[in-house]
Amino acid sequence: MRIGIVCYPTVGGSGAVATELGKALARNGHEIHFMATDVPFRLGTFIENVYIHEIVAATYPVLRTPSYDFSLAALIAKVVDEYNLDVVHAHYAMPFAVCAYLAKQMAERDVKIVTTLHGTDITVLAQDEGLKQVIQLGIEKSDAVTAVSRSLIGQTKELFETAKPIECVYNFVDTDVFHPGAGSQIRHSLAHTGERVILHMSNFRAVKRMDDVIDIFARIVKKTPAKLVLVGVGPEYNHVRHRVQALGLNPFVLFLGKQEEVASLVAAADLLLLPSEKESFGLVALEAMACGIPVIGSTAGGIPEVVEDGVTGFLAPIGDVEKMVRDSLRLLGDESRYQAFSKNARHRAIKHFHIRDKVSEYEANYDRLCK
Repeated sequence: MRIGIVCYPTVGGSGAVATELGKALARNGHEIHFMATDVPFRLGTFIENVYIHEIVAATYPVLRTPSYDFSLAALIAKVVDEYNLDVVHAHYAMPFAVCAYLAKQMAERDVKIVTTLHGTDITVLAQDEGLKQVIQLGIEKSDAVTAVSRSLIGQTKELFETAKPIECVYNFVDTDVFHPGAGSQIRHSLAHTGERVILHMSNFRAVKRMDDVIDIFARIVKKTPAKLVLVGVGPEYNHVRHRVQALGLNPFVLFLGKQEEVASLVAAADLLLLPSEKESFGLVALEAMACGIPVIGSTAGGIPEVVEDGVTGFLAPIGDVEKMVRDSLRLLGDESRYQAFSKNARHRAIKHFHIRDKVSEYEANYDRLCK
Protein backbone atom coordinates (compact mmCIF):
# COMPACT_ATOMS: atom_id res chain seq x y z
CA MET A 1 0.00 0.00 0.00
CA ARG A 2 1.18 3.57 -0.70
CA ILE A 3 0.67 5.82 2.33
CA GLY A 4 1.28 9.52 2.84
CA ILE A 5 1.97 10.80 6.36
CA VAL A 6 1.53 14.45 7.27
CA CYS A 7 2.87 15.51 10.66
CA TYR A 8 4.97 17.98 12.61
CA PRO A 9 8.63 16.98 12.27
CA THR A 10 9.71 18.53 15.56
CA VAL A 11 9.93 17.26 19.15
CA GLY A 12 6.58 16.15 20.52
CA GLY A 13 4.49 13.03 20.92
CA SER A 14 2.52 13.37 17.68
CA GLY A 15 5.62 13.72 15.52
CA ALA A 16 7.34 10.85 17.29
CA VAL A 17 4.34 8.53 16.87
CA ALA A 18 3.81 9.50 13.23
CA THR A 19 7.47 8.90 12.42
CA GLU A 20 7.69 5.58 14.24
CA LEU A 21 4.47 4.47 12.56
CA GLY A 22 5.87 5.35 9.14
CA LYS A 23 9.10 3.47 9.82
CA ALA A 24 7.20 0.39 11.01
CA LEU A 25 4.87 0.47 8.01
CA ALA A 26 7.89 0.71 5.68
CA ARG A 27 9.44 -2.34 7.36
CA ASN A 28 6.15 -4.14 6.66
CA GLY A 29 6.58 -3.45 2.95
CA HIS A 30 4.40 -0.35 2.51
CA GLU A 31 5.64 2.66 0.54
CA ILE A 32 5.69 5.69 2.87
CA HIS A 33 5.73 9.36 1.88
CA PHE A 34 6.32 11.91 4.64
CA MET A 35 5.16 15.45 3.88
CA ALA A 36 6.55 17.98 6.36
CA THR A 37 8.56 21.19 6.70
CA ASP A 38 11.68 19.19 7.53
CA VAL A 39 12.91 15.64 7.99
CA PRO A 40 11.04 14.21 11.02
CA PHE A 41 13.35 14.27 14.04
CA ARG A 42 13.02 10.55 14.79
CA LEU A 43 13.47 9.32 11.25
CA GLY A 44 17.22 8.79 11.59
CA THR A 45 19.20 7.45 8.65
CA PHE A 46 18.00 6.17 5.29
CA ILE A 47 15.15 3.67 5.47
CA GLU A 48 14.01 1.62 2.49
CA ASN A 49 10.50 2.48 1.22
CA VAL A 50 10.50 5.88 2.95
CA TYR A 51 10.41 9.15 0.97
CA ILE A 52 10.51 12.75 2.22
CA HIS A 53 8.69 15.62 0.54
CA GLU A 54 9.51 18.98 2.14
CA ILE A 55 7.03 21.85 2.10
CA VAL A 56 8.24 25.17 0.75
CA ALA A 57 5.71 27.90 1.46
CA ALA A 58 5.48 30.65 -1.15
CA THR A 59 6.12 34.21 0.03
CA TYR A 60 4.77 37.33 -1.64
CA PRO A 61 4.81 40.96 -0.47
CA VAL A 62 1.02 41.04 -0.43
CA LEU A 63 0.90 38.15 2.06
CA ARG A 64 1.51 38.97 5.72
CA THR A 65 2.69 35.41 6.40
CA PRO A 66 3.82 32.52 4.15
CA SER A 67 0.89 30.51 2.76
CA TYR A 68 1.94 27.34 4.60
CA ASP A 69 -1.47 25.59 4.64
CA PHE A 70 -2.16 26.16 0.94
CA SER A 71 1.39 25.12 0.01
CA LEU A 72 0.96 21.93 2.04
CA ALA A 73 -2.40 21.14 0.41
CA ALA A 74 -0.86 21.61 -3.03
CA LEU A 75 2.08 19.38 -2.11
CA ILE A 76 -0.22 16.63 -0.80
CA ALA A 77 -2.27 16.71 -4.02
CA LYS A 78 0.91 16.55 -6.10
CA VAL A 79 2.33 13.58 -4.16
CA VAL A 80 -1.03 11.77 -4.24
CA ASP A 81 -1.13 11.94 -8.03
CA GLU A 82 2.56 11.40 -8.77
CA TYR A 83 2.96 8.41 -6.46
CA ASN A 84 -0.59 7.00 -6.61
CA LEU A 85 -1.14 7.19 -2.87
CA ASP A 86 -3.93 5.09 -1.42
CA VAL A 87 -4.12 6.83 1.97
CA VAL A 88 -3.07 10.13 3.49
CA HIS A 89 -2.68 9.84 7.27
CA ALA A 90 -2.95 13.26 8.93
CA HIS A 91 -1.61 13.55 12.47
CA TYR A 92 -3.76 16.42 13.85
CA ALA A 93 -7.08 17.67 12.52
CA MET A 94 -5.63 21.15 12.19
CA PRO A 95 -3.97 21.96 9.97
CA PHE A 96 -3.20 18.55 8.47
CA ALA A 97 -6.64 16.95 8.03
CA VAL A 98 -8.00 20.20 6.62
CA CYS A 99 -5.08 20.43 4.18
CA ALA A 100 -5.55 16.77 3.22
CA TYR A 101 -9.23 17.39 2.52
CA LEU A 102 -8.39 20.38 0.32
CA ALA A 103 -5.76 18.27 -1.46
CA LYS A 104 -8.34 15.55 -2.06
CA GLN A 105 -10.48 18.08 -3.93
CA MET A 106 -7.53 19.02 -6.15
CA ALA A 107 -6.05 15.57 -6.78
CA GLU A 108 -7.07 13.50 -9.77
CA ARG A 109 -6.81 10.28 -7.76
CA ASP A 110 -9.38 9.37 -5.10
CA VAL A 111 -7.37 9.08 -1.90
CA LYS A 112 -8.63 8.16 1.56
CA ILE A 113 -7.93 10.42 4.54
CA VAL A 114 -7.24 9.00 8.00
CA THR A 115 -6.93 11.56 10.79
CA THR A 116 -5.40 10.83 14.16
CA LEU A 117 -6.27 13.23 16.97
CA HIS A 118 -3.34 13.69 19.32
CA GLY A 119 -4.80 16.26 21.67
CA THR A 120 -3.59 19.81 21.16
CA ASP A 121 -6.01 20.52 18.33
CA ILE A 122 -8.84 19.41 20.63
CA THR A 123 -7.75 20.44 24.11
CA VAL A 124 -6.16 23.79 23.15
CA LEU A 125 -6.88 25.04 19.62
CA ALA A 126 -10.57 24.10 19.64
CA GLN A 127 -11.13 26.43 22.58
CA ASP A 128 -10.80 29.26 20.04
CA GLU A 129 -14.21 29.67 18.41
CA GLY A 130 -12.51 31.01 15.30
CA LEU A 131 -10.69 27.71 14.82
CA LYS A 132 -13.30 25.30 16.12
CA GLN A 133 -15.28 25.14 12.87
CA VAL A 134 -12.12 24.56 10.87
CA ILE A 135 -11.11 21.68 13.14
CA GLN A 136 -14.60 20.22 12.91
CA LEU A 137 -14.35 20.34 9.10
CA GLY A 138 -11.13 18.32 9.27
CA ILE A 139 -12.77 15.71 11.49
CA GLU A 140 -16.05 15.44 9.57
CA LYS A 141 -14.43 15.26 6.13
CA SER A 142 -11.94 12.55 7.06
CA ASP A 143 -12.75 9.03 5.88
CA ALA A 144 -11.70 7.63 9.25
CA VAL A 145 -10.75 9.24 12.56
CA THR A 146 -8.72 7.75 15.39
CA ALA A 147 -7.66 9.18 18.75
CA VAL A 148 -4.81 8.19 21.03
CA SER A 149 -6.92 7.69 24.16
CA ARG A 150 -10.49 7.16 25.27
CA SER A 151 -10.21 10.34 27.29
CA LEU A 152 -9.50 12.30 24.11
CA ILE A 153 -12.45 10.66 22.33
CA GLY A 154 -14.70 11.78 25.17
CA GLN A 155 -13.40 15.34 25.03
CA THR A 156 -13.82 15.45 21.24
CA LYS A 157 -17.38 14.14 21.35
CA GLU A 158 -18.31 16.59 24.08
CA LEU A 159 -16.72 19.62 22.44
CA PHE A 160 -17.89 19.04 18.88
CA GLU A 161 -21.10 17.09 19.50
CA THR A 162 -20.12 15.03 16.47
CA ALA A 163 -21.63 11.73 15.36
CA LYS A 164 -18.41 10.88 13.50
CA PRO A 165 -17.11 7.47 14.63
CA ILE A 166 -13.77 7.81 16.41
CA GLU A 167 -11.69 4.71 17.05
CA CYS A 168 -9.21 4.53 19.93
CA VAL A 169 -5.79 3.42 18.74
CA TYR A 170 -3.35 3.90 21.58
CA ASN A 171 0.15 5.19 21.03
CA PHE A 172 2.81 2.52 21.06
CA VAL A 173 6.40 1.74 21.90
CA ASP A 174 9.07 -0.43 20.32
CA THR A 175 10.09 -2.52 23.30
CA ASP A 176 13.20 -3.73 21.47
CA VAL A 177 14.46 -0.12 21.42
CA PHE A 178 13.10 0.99 24.78
CA HIS A 179 14.22 -1.69 27.23
CA PRO A 180 15.78 -1.81 30.72
CA GLY A 181 19.37 -2.23 29.56
CA ALA A 182 19.39 0.62 27.05
CA GLY A 183 20.83 3.18 29.48
CA SER A 184 23.64 1.18 31.05
CA GLN A 185 26.36 2.90 29.01
CA ILE A 186 25.44 6.49 29.84
CA ARG A 187 24.13 6.29 33.40
CA HIS A 188 27.57 7.10 34.82
CA SER A 189 27.72 10.33 32.78
CA LEU A 190 24.44 11.57 34.27
CA ALA A 191 24.97 10.83 37.96
CA HIS A 192 27.55 9.64 40.45
CA THR A 193 27.29 6.27 42.12
CA GLY A 194 24.54 6.37 44.73
CA GLU A 195 22.70 9.26 43.10
CA ARG A 196 19.18 8.76 41.76
CA VAL A 197 18.29 10.00 38.27
CA ILE A 198 14.96 11.79 37.94
CA LEU A 199 13.85 12.43 34.35
CA HIS A 200 11.46 14.88 32.74
CA MET A 201 11.14 15.00 28.95
CA SER A 202 8.72 17.32 27.15
CA ASN A 203 8.29 20.32 24.86
CA PHE A 204 8.47 22.66 27.87
CA ARG A 205 5.01 24.18 27.48
CA ALA A 206 2.97 25.65 30.33
CA VAL A 207 0.62 22.62 30.35
CA LYS A 208 3.57 20.44 31.39
CA ARG A 209 3.67 22.35 34.72
CA MET A 210 7.41 22.81 34.68
CA ASP A 211 7.37 24.61 38.04
CA ASP A 212 5.89 21.46 39.57
CA VAL A 213 8.71 19.40 38.05
CA ILE A 214 11.30 21.66 39.68
CA ASP A 215 9.46 21.85 43.02
CA ILE A 216 9.08 18.06 43.20
CA PHE A 217 12.75 17.53 42.50
CA ALA A 218 13.82 20.26 44.95
CA ARG A 219 12.11 18.33 47.74
CA ILE A 220 13.39 14.93 46.58
CA VAL A 221 17.02 16.07 46.53
CA LYS A 222 16.72 17.27 50.15
CA LYS A 223 15.98 13.67 51.16
CA THR A 224 18.19 11.63 48.84
CA PRO A 225 21.15 12.31 46.52
CA ALA A 226 19.74 12.84 43.03
CA LYS A 227 20.12 14.50 39.66
CA LEU A 228 17.30 15.92 37.55
CA VAL A 229 17.71 15.32 33.81
CA LEU A 230 15.63 17.65 31.63
CA VAL A 231 15.26 16.71 27.97
CA GLY A 232 13.56 18.99 25.45
CA VAL A 233 13.10 22.62 24.48
CA GLY A 234 10.14 24.95 24.34
CA PRO A 235 8.53 28.20 25.52
CA GLU A 236 9.20 27.56 29.23
CA TYR A 237 12.87 26.65 28.79
CA ASN A 238 14.39 29.97 29.91
CA HIS A 239 11.93 30.25 32.79
CA VAL A 240 12.96 26.82 34.03
CA ARG A 241 16.66 27.70 33.85
CA HIS A 242 16.06 30.84 35.89
CA ARG A 243 13.99 28.97 38.47
CA VAL A 244 16.64 26.28 38.86
CA GLN A 245 19.24 28.98 39.41
CA ALA A 246 17.03 30.88 41.88
CA LEU A 247 16.54 27.74 43.98
CA GLY A 248 20.26 26.95 43.98
CA LEU A 249 19.72 23.70 42.11
CA ASN A 250 22.23 24.22 39.30
CA PRO A 251 24.65 21.53 40.56
CA PHE A 252 21.85 18.95 40.52
CA VAL A 253 20.11 19.68 37.20
CA LEU A 254 21.22 18.71 33.70
CA PHE A 255 19.68 20.52 30.73
CA LEU A 256 20.17 18.26 27.69
CA GLY A 257 18.00 20.18 25.23
CA LYS A 258 16.62 18.49 22.13
CA GLN A 259 17.67 14.87 21.73
CA GLU A 260 16.82 12.67 18.76
CA GLU A 261 17.74 9.30 20.28
CA VAL A 262 16.18 9.17 23.73
CA ALA A 263 15.89 5.47 24.59
CA SER A 264 19.22 5.38 26.44
CA LEU A 265 18.35 8.53 28.41
CA VAL A 266 14.97 7.16 29.44
CA ALA A 267 16.41 3.81 30.46
CA ALA A 268 19.14 5.50 32.52
CA ALA A 269 16.56 7.09 34.85
CA ASP A 270 15.09 5.85 38.11
CA LEU A 271 11.82 7.80 37.91
CA LEU A 272 9.94 9.80 35.29
CA LEU A 273 8.08 12.94 36.38
CA LEU A 274 4.95 13.82 34.37
CA PRO A 275 2.80 16.27 36.40
CA SER A 276 0.99 17.72 33.34
CA GLU A 277 -2.34 19.52 33.52
CA LYS A 278 -3.22 18.33 30.00
CA GLU A 279 -1.95 15.09 28.46
CA SER A 280 -3.97 13.23 25.87
CA PHE A 281 -1.80 10.13 26.20
CA GLY A 282 1.68 10.66 27.64
CA LEU A 283 4.03 8.90 25.23
CA VAL A 284 7.09 9.52 27.39
CA ALA A 285 5.35 7.68 30.25
CA LEU A 286 4.92 4.64 28.02
CA GLU A 287 8.54 4.78 26.86
CA ALA A 288 9.67 4.96 30.49
CA MET A 289 7.50 1.97 31.41
CA ALA A 290 8.97 -0.05 28.54
CA CYS A 291 12.38 0.60 30.10
CA GLY A 292 11.11 -0.54 33.48
CA ILE A 293 11.04 3.01 34.86
CA PRO A 294 8.10 3.81 37.18
CA VAL A 295 6.16 7.01 36.50
CA ILE A 296 5.14 9.74 38.95
CA GLY A 297 2.39 11.67 37.22
CA SER A 298 -0.92 13.46 37.36
CA THR A 299 -4.38 12.12 36.60
CA ALA A 300 -4.68 14.44 33.57
CA GLY A 301 -6.31 13.22 30.36
CA GLY A 302 -5.11 9.85 29.13
CA ILE A 303 -2.30 9.32 31.65
CA PRO A 304 -4.42 6.93 33.79
CA GLU A 305 -5.00 4.82 30.67
CA VAL A 306 -1.23 4.35 30.37
CA VAL A 307 0.04 4.34 33.96
CA GLU A 308 -1.68 1.92 36.33
CA ASP A 309 -1.77 3.76 39.64
CA GLY A 310 -0.12 1.83 42.42
CA VAL A 311 1.17 -0.81 40.00
CA THR A 312 3.44 0.81 37.37
CA GLY A 313 3.73 4.20 39.07
CA PHE A 314 1.78 6.62 41.21
CA LEU A 315 -0.72 9.25 40.07
CA ALA A 316 -1.90 12.35 41.92
CA PRO A 317 -4.40 15.15 41.28
CA ILE A 318 -3.03 17.93 39.08
CA GLY A 319 -0.89 20.27 41.17
CA ASP A 320 -0.59 17.95 44.19
CA VAL A 321 3.17 18.33 44.51
CA GLU A 322 3.22 16.99 48.07
CA LYS A 323 1.74 13.63 47.07
CA MET A 324 4.08 13.32 44.09
CA VAL A 325 7.05 13.93 46.40
CA ARG A 326 5.80 11.35 48.92
CA ASP A 327 5.18 8.79 46.17
CA SER A 328 8.63 9.39 44.67
CA LEU A 329 10.35 8.88 48.00
CA ARG A 330 8.24 5.76 48.73
CA LEU A 331 9.54 4.13 45.57
CA LEU A 332 13.13 5.33 45.87
CA GLY A 333 13.28 4.20 49.49
CA ASP A 334 11.85 0.70 49.06
CA GLU A 335 13.91 -1.45 46.70
CA SER A 336 11.54 -4.45 46.66
CA ARG A 337 8.55 -2.23 45.84
CA TYR A 338 10.60 -0.42 43.21
CA GLN A 339 11.58 -3.67 41.51
CA ALA A 340 7.95 -4.84 41.49
CA PHE A 341 6.81 -1.58 39.88
CA SER A 342 9.65 -1.79 37.36
CA LYS A 343 8.68 -5.31 36.33
CA ASN A 344 4.98 -4.38 36.14
CA ALA A 345 5.74 -1.34 33.99
CA ARG A 346 7.69 -3.33 31.42
CA HIS A 347 5.02 -6.04 31.32
CA ARG A 348 2.21 -3.53 30.78
CA ALA A 349 4.06 -1.78 27.96
CA ILE A 350 4.58 -5.07 26.13
CA LYS A 351 1.10 -6.44 26.70
CA HIS A 352 -1.00 -3.37 25.93
CA PHE A 353 1.08 -0.94 23.83
CA HIS A 354 3.46 -2.95 21.66
CA ILE A 355 4.27 -1.32 18.32
CA ARG A 356 3.49 -4.51 16.39
CA ASP A 357 -0.09 -4.63 17.64
CA LYS A 358 -0.86 -0.93 17.13
CA VAL A 359 0.62 -0.84 13.62
CA SER A 360 -1.61 -3.80 12.77
CA GLU A 361 -4.63 -1.79 13.97
CA TYR A 362 -3.71 1.08 11.66
CA GLU A 363 -3.15 -1.33 8.75
CA ALA A 364 -6.59 -2.85 9.32
CA ASN A 365 -8.02 0.67 9.26
CA TYR A 366 -6.36 1.43 5.92
CA ASP A 367 -7.51 -1.89 4.45
CA ARG A 368 -11.14 -1.26 5.38
CA LEU A 369 -11.08 2.09 3.65
CA CYS A 370 -9.40 0.89 0.46
CA LYS A 371 -11.52 -2.19 -0.21
